[in-house]
This record gives sequence, structure tokens and C-alpha cells, in this order.
Amino acid sequence: MKVSRGAKLLILGILLVIADQVIKYLVKTNMSLGEQIPVIGNWFRLCFVENEGMAFGMKFGGSVGKFLLSLFRIILFGALCWWISSLDHGKKAPTGVLVGLTLITAGALGNIIDCLFYGLIWDYAPFMFGKVVDMFYFPLIHNAAGEVIFFSPVFNFADSCVTVGAFYLLLFHWKFFVKE
Repeated sequence: MKVSRGAKLLILGILLVIADQVIKYLVKTNMSLGEQIPVIGNWFRLCFVENEGMAFGMKFGGSVGKFLLSLFRIILFGALCWWISSLDHGKKAPTGVLVGLTLITAGALGNIIDCLFYGLIWDYAPFMFGKVVDMFYFPLIHNAAGEVIFFSPVFNFADSCVTVGAFYLLLFHWKFFVKE
């Protein structure tokens, strides 16, 4: 039995979301907030933080902003799903474009799950007001005083999916978007 391209993309997306949620669950249940575990010296650490807002901990307008951000993420996720489906059904896009968009969509869903449900699951916030669990920390370059001077954000697997998907599309499939 031959599996369709759309089914393969769906399986990929589900596996990425599951990986993201398993990593976040393990961090949330085995680490204390703010705890750091060295993985490769000072170059790579697991660092448990909870992000209330957007990328790199930016916030957006208090409770109303958090609600609007969650709503925007849901709408964007729906639009991405529709776009991937229409490109797949129309056979307009190479598989690489759909894989890149699937990475971005899966990453978005991983963080949406945190925002929508983590506040309820962990009993600290209502629906749509949860915090995103971040854990990967790569303080790559330090100054003489030991302060991080390059790459201080803490991020998660979902953020990595979004970033890798976006860079992959920009580097290898930009011509598709130019002609579209």
C-alpha cells in the first residue's frame, strides 16, 4: 500500500509535535524552574525557563496581549495547515517546500499546546494563558568577565522546528516563493 505525500507530511508533523511535548514534559517534571544542567561544558546546557510571551521572552500587552497572541497563533496555524493542504492537493509544490512548511507548522503547534493547555494542566493559568517551556541554552561566546556576549536565548524543540523550517525554505526553496 502506497502512503500519500499528504499522509507522510501529517505523520512527520505529528512525530515532531510528540517529540516536542515529550521533551517539555521531561523538563517540566524532572527539573526545577531556573535549574541548569551542563550537557557540553558551558557551551550547551539544559536550562528550564517558562516563556510568557513570544520568541526570546518578549511580551505583548499583558493579559489582552497574551490572549491576542494565542489567538493569532491559532489562526496562523490554521492558515499554514490550509496552505500545505492546498499546495499538496494542487501538486503545485515540491516535497521539500511542504516539508519546510510542515516543520514550521509542527513547531507552531507545539508552542500553541503550551499556551492553550499548560496553564490548565499544571494549574497556574486559565485556558490560552499558559507559558511555553524552554530548555536549550547555547551561550556560545563569553567575554573575559564570563558574561554571555553571543546567543543568550533559551529555546525549545518547537522553536528549532520553526527556525530550521524557515531557513531551509529560504536557502533551498526561495525560487518557489518568488514565482508564487
